[in-house]
Amino acid sequence: MRAEAAVIVHADAALVAADKPAGMLAVPGRGADKADCLWARVRRDCADALVVHRLDMATSGLMLFARGSAAQRELSRAFAERRVHKTYVAVVAGSVAEDTGDIDLPLAADWPRRPRQVVDTDRGRPSLTRFRVLARERGTTRLELEPVTGRSHQLRVHLQAIGHPIVGDALYAPPQVAASSPRLLLHAARLIVPHPHGGQALVLAVAPPF
Repeated sequence: MRAEAAVIVHADAALVAADKPAGMLAVPGRGADKADCLWARVRRDCADALVVHRLDMATSGLMLFARGSAAQRELSRAFAERRVHKTYVAVVAGSVAEDTGDIDLPLAADWPRRPRQVVDTDRGRPSLTRFRVLARERGTTRLELEPVTGRSHQLRVHLQAIGHPIVGDALYAPPQVAASSPRLLLHAARLIVPHPHGGQALVLAVAPPF
């Protein structure tokens, strides 16, 4: 049976933005059973779509694709120079005490347990996450997150490191927190990106499904 098409939230001559469901690969994995992914579905409608960044399989939300190699170069440069502003929404375990704050902890690959990452003050790369409390509920806190750097699993590791793992996180949360949701409660909710044609700020947003 043909898989359903990607949910495209914006498309123009230079780029495409799509809403990735939790549990879907961003790009193909190894093997025929991992060929289905958001990129493949976007290319059914926009055959020139090229990858410029990725989301974890467990994370939902906005993912951006360039249309053609020139736009891919421009967008990749914008991501590398931190001119793309990313905002996530997460639900974490426990009541976060501060209304706002920074998590400034260096991260490195946990080689024996890849793809896991770990806080490592000796060999880790500088990593910074800003957070703001949106709501405190019984036993959980809803946060808005801004990853200033873009390390692998950065939000998940940073939140676990301060004692507030993301609900549904099978990699980093303790078993009772991981089992309390059928999915990771992390969503890429907003992107502000300089448009490859002209550089004006393009604001894209998709509300979290949780």
